Amino acid sequence: MSFRGASADAFAALSDKLGAVDAALVAAVADDLFNLATVLREEPSLRRVATDVSTEAAAKQGLVREIFNGKVSADALDLMAEAVGRRWTRTRDLADALEQLGVIAIAKSPSEGDRLTTELFEVAQLVEHNDELRAALSDPVRSAADKAALLRDLLDGKAMPATVRLAQQATSGSHRTVGAALNAYQLVAASVKGQGVAKVRVARPLADGELARLNEALRTQYGQDIHLDVIVDPQILGGMRVEIGDDVIDGTVSSRLEDAHRKLVG
Repeated sequence: MSFRGASADAFAALSDKLGAVDAALVAAVADDLFNLATVLREEPSLRRVATDVSTEAAAKQGLVREIFNGKVSADALDLMAEAVGRRWTRTRDLADALEQLGVIAIAKSPSEGDRLTTELFEVAQLVEHNDELRAALSDPVRSAADKAALLRDLLDGKAMPATVRLAQQATSGSHRTVGAALNAYQLVAASVKGQGVAKVRVARPLADGELARLNEALRTQYGQDIHLDVIVDPQILGGMRVEIGDDVIDGTVSSRLEDAHRKLVG
């Protein structure tokens, strides 16, 4: 999720406020933020009032405190009140911001480390390459709760609780697909650790030394640490394709052969 204009300013202020929350409480705050985002998406009348620029900020803040007092933690309620007091470029940005703050809160949990970024990639790959699972998660007849339970049962005991929680949140429908949500959450988790994410497609697994050299080269080029998601794909024949943000570095044998073919037939 990306924000523009007033929404970007509001999100930055909320991120700073989240940073002041006790690290031991952020996981619980994340659940509350996810639930608040869901309520806003399911209650259009509340969403309209909460983002109405013609209503005084104090009135909107008083309303949400009255509605949610005792139902969410004090920290989450303070964030919600701060959020409705801000201006938003699009109505949907308020709920999207609360969800993204929840992802950041989970990623900030002291026990997670870089493993969360890795596991989110692994779950996204599981969904992408399992036709039956992907079909179940995209089935419009199944409820979000049913899909969340499916992923919980599948991952429980095999992934960190933070990974399981974010996998469940990925079924909320805020993104185009569950896989897209997991990829977005991974980028957020990496950014919390000061990292970018590169998807590296190779024909064979890379040795530790090769990974280290690639990581150092990308760190030098992009000025930050880079988390590497390595995908082994024999179809590329050899070489390497690196995707980081909007940048693509394609040095695969298959792409060079395609280029040569186009030149011959062109």
